Amino acid sequence: QVQLVESGGGLVQAGGSLRLSCAASGRTSRRYAMGWFHQAPGKEREFVAAISWRGYSTYYADSVKGRFTISRDNAKNTTYLQMNNLKPEDTAVYYCAAGTGARRVSEYDYWGQGTQVTVSS
Repeated sequence: QVQLVESGGGLVQAGGSLRLSCAASGRTSRRYAMGWFHQAPGKEREFVAAISWRGYSTYYADSVKGRFTISRDNAKNTTYLQMNNLKPEDTAVYYCAAGTGARRVSEYDYWGQGTQVTVSS
């Protein structure tokens, strides 16, 4: 099994930045792709960004392209989401996930509990 714990969320003003971290434990030797998703109340969980095991391939939702950057440090068992130029519509709970896929929720097997990001105008 893999356990994932997100951190780094909080309250930030529009235009500000946050860096989310996802710490993995358990079977971290498995070569999982990692993804970030977010979910606002009453809405579906939406894809944000994903990265392959070695980090050579990255994928972004159109809404965050150019603002967010996903990265990973396998030696530290940690995946990051750098969020710049935050907008109020980015407000959501952010989840990290480990799996075999890229953009789809169904392609991920393990999920963290989420961290709240709130962007004020």
